Amino acid sequence: MEAMTPVPILAVDDEELIREFIVAALEGGGYEVIQAASAREAFERLERGVGLLGGMVTDVNLGPDEPSGWEIARRAREIDAALPIVYITGDSAGAWSAQGVPHSVLLQKPFTSADLVVALAELRKSS
Repeated sequence: MEAMTPVPILAVDDEELIREFIVAALEGGGYEVIQAASAREAFERLERGVGLLGGMVTDVNLGPDEPSGWEIARRAREIDAALPIVYITGDSAGAWSAQGVPHSVLLQKPFTSADLVVALAELRKSS
C-alpha cells in the first residue's frame, strides 16, 4: 500500500513560539507545513503555489505596518476560492463576521493542538 502524500498547509504567524506550536500541531495531524513569519512572506508563498495548498492557518494580527490575516485570506481566496482557512486570534474574534471569508473558522487563543487539527479537518471535509 502506498503512503499518502501529506497535504501542504500554509501557517502564518509573526510570533515564532506560536508558529512553532502551529507547525507541531499540524505535523502531528499528518499535514506538511509551509511557514510564513510575516504577511509579506505569506503573500509570496501564496503567489508561488496556493493551488497546491490544502488550507491555511493565519494569525489575524501580524504586527504593526503589516497587512492582517484578514487581508492574506482574501488574497488567498482570489487565487483559490475554496481554500479552507483557519484564523487564530487573541483579540479580534468580534471582527470575524465582518472581516472573515466564507468557509472559514476562527479559533480564539488559547486553543489546543487538537482544536486546530479538528477545525482544519472539518473545513477540508466540507469543501
